[in-house]
Amino acid sequence: MKYEAPETIDQAIDIYSKFNGSKKILAGGTDVLVQLRTDIVRPEMVMNIKKINSLHEFCIVDGYWKIGAAVSASKITKNTAFISEWPGIAEGVGLIGSTQIQNRATLVGNLSNASPAADGIPALVAANAKVEIVGQQGSRVKDVYSLIEGPGKLHLSKDEFITHILIPLQRDRSADCYLRFIPRTEMDIAVVGCGVNLSVKNQSISSAKIVLGAVGPKVIFADEAAELVLNSRLDKDVILKLQRMCEEIATPISDKRGSIRFRRQVAGVLAKRALQKAYARALEVS
Repeated sequence: MKYEAPETIDQAIDIYSKFNGSKKILAGGTDVLVQLRTDIVRPEMVMNIKKINSLHEFCIVDGYWKIGAAVSASKITKNTAFISEWPGIAEGVGLIGSTQIQNRATLVGNLSNASPAADGIPALVAANAKVEIVGQQGSRVKDVYSLIEGPGKLHLSKDEFITHILIPLQRDRSADCYLRFIPRTEMDIAVVGCGVNLSVKNQSISSAKIVLGAVGPKVIFADEAAELVLNSRLDKDVILKLQRMCEEIATPISDKRGSIRFRRQVAGVLAKRALQKAYARALEVS
């Protein structure tokens, strides 16, 4: 197996695009190294991007929070300015592995796995986050939702890789939230997850996005449920209808961690709770 450790983006593009065999990007390595040791993947080349300084960026640029592919999960969850603006995204990132894992794991890595149960994805999608992609043909920007093709698959050409996540600055009188259900209290993957991002005006919801995770091959937009809550203050009737809508659009599988019926019920409950929590947060900052 060939190992490369470029020190600039241009070097990385050159190495990655010219290598025609199977290849993997290593940033945190918390998934890739496990996959290598268990022979889940057997790449002919691994490219370590940790030495590229620009991929450690975590700052505000042109109206976006710019998070480099080498930024650790713990760096995100310790940034008080980011947490105050995007607590839901921080909640999702904070659930990626243990404290020790978070010192190495990256949000870009969590996204790149394209797992239906990824904790980092629903809140990013609800926030209209984008990714910056580079390759031999140059750079481009793509929204997170359309980037994901299905379980383990991204819409990237063989010479492309992700360099940054771009999260727009939160709007005034707005807030987000991410919740998940797991069988154990710690260290498990989501049976169901839900990310919500909303805005309020005169204490009523003026815009909303509700995104369900782990109940389909990729995250699901609960568009009708989001439309239902517009101009409401989340009274009991609206909440009950929202819960039923989210149950109906969920398309989970049955396995040892939960049946289809159970996961649908949990999807409705989590959507209700995440919406209520995001609404309460938005009222606090309005």
